[in-house]
Amino acid sequence: MGKQVDQEPLGASAPARPLARRGIGQADTEVKLPQGLLGGQQVRVIAGPCAVESREQILEIASFVKAQGAFGLRGGAFKPRTSPYSFQGSQQQGLEWLALARESTGLAVVTEVMDPAMVGMVAECADILQIGTRSMQNFPLLRAAARSQKPILLKRGMSSTLEELLYSAEYILLEGNTQVILCERGIRTFEQETRNTFDINAIPALKRLSHLPVFADPSHGTGKSEYVAAVARAAIAAGADGLLIEVHPRPEQALSDGRQSLDFERFASMMGQIRRIAAALDRSL
Repeated sequence: MGKQVDQEPLGASAPARPLARRGIGQADTEVKLPQGLLGGQQVRVIAGPCAVESREQILEIASFVKAQGAFGLRGGAFKPRTSPYSFQGSQQQGLEWLALARESTGLAVVTEVMDPAMVGMVAECADILQIGTRSMQNFPLLRAAARSQKPILLKRGMSSTLEELLYSAEYILLEGNTQVILCERGIRTFEQETRNTFDINAIPALKRLSHLPVFADPSHGTGKSEYVAAVARAAIAAGADGLLIEVHPRPEQALSDGRQSLDFERFASMMGQIRRIAAALDRSL
């Protein structure tokens, strides 16, 4: 019989309580940005196109969503696409246009980072680094993004459980970056009417399980613009701290995800609706 080797128990170096989990009596975490706080009493809306297409496009959208009360500007400069033949984004030029839009409007910029080697370049432009659904369990990327010390918007994987989402947040928190926002964006099910199935249960569940702010992305959650406002209303009623909404002045001409993008008229209408729902819950937009 060979010599028995002592093995360290799994998880022996882990904290007594996972950092993403809510402790007894623990207050909600508020993510601090120059533009204000995410989490807490105010509901925040981050809106913009799926992809940054041109200087004129992003400036037009940024000016409009700012006027409607948005807190931040979302826009993909580097686009992870299912098909390699689809528009891959304006890339570094897109980052420069996003920075210009922030300078023009004061909106916080949120954009996705896809590769650990790109974190530094994206962090120079972005106020918040987005980790997309396909990257939720890209652990080297999570660690690299965390070390930027920028706030991280972490989207739930399209086939991931809430426990898996919280463990991904743990990778960021373990690097000493406490500025994490969780985002429910719909999960893949057998339903074909919508692009994904938006899990409204995830919002109150995450608010109970975790102290981190929780956002909702009804654009990806539904994939169809006619459903976005209804799901946005439900998300705020369920306790979401904010929304991620895709907006385009001419969705039929959008180079990416025009089908789920709100035009300006629909976005303005939705903002009025969620402002009233937030007020009914003693929150403000």
